[in-house]
Amino acid sequence: MRYKVLSKQFNTDRCFVCGMLNDSGTKAEFYNCMREDGEQVLITKITPNEVHQSYPNRMHGGVISALLDESIGRSIQYAHPDIWAVTMHLNVTFRKPVPLDQILYIESKITNIGSRAFEGEGKIFIGDTTLANATAKFFRVPFEEAFKSEKLNDKNWFLVKENLPEYFDL
Repeated sequence: MRYKVLSKQFNTDRCFVCGMLNDSGTKAEFYNCMREDGEQVLITKITPNEVHQSYPNRMHGGVISALLDESIGRSIQYAHPDIWAVTMHLNVTFRKPVPLDQILYIESKITNIGSRAFEGEGKIFIGDTTLANATAKFFRVPFEEAFKSEKLNDKNWFLVKENLPEYFDL
């Protein structure tokens, strides 16, 4: 599948999933993309390592769940960057072992947007093989409510500098 890369989303400093300064985190990066069929999706790119392990050379199910949760939740910001959310429900299906020490991708998208909540789905995959997938529902939180205790700034909310690829061929 070919994905046209349109833009990149911000990362944080300490989040387990997207925190670039969290030594135990996944350091996931998020790309707003358009599939060949015109559908808007978020592509998440990660390279898990031994700190994300459960059984030897396999990613822990909790880490898999966290990645799917974050990726699906961030999908809303593709078209609605002012919407923030907290997870209400996450249903994960583990299909195959998720390997470590190689680049993995997650495709996620929003399937329903309501006035108070939204729903989405996502999958971790390599090539044509889905390793895990999930559906989720999120409660919408106003930006001011989400960040009333700490303000976002260029030290804790930033773009990771890179030359954006034009496409992901996955």
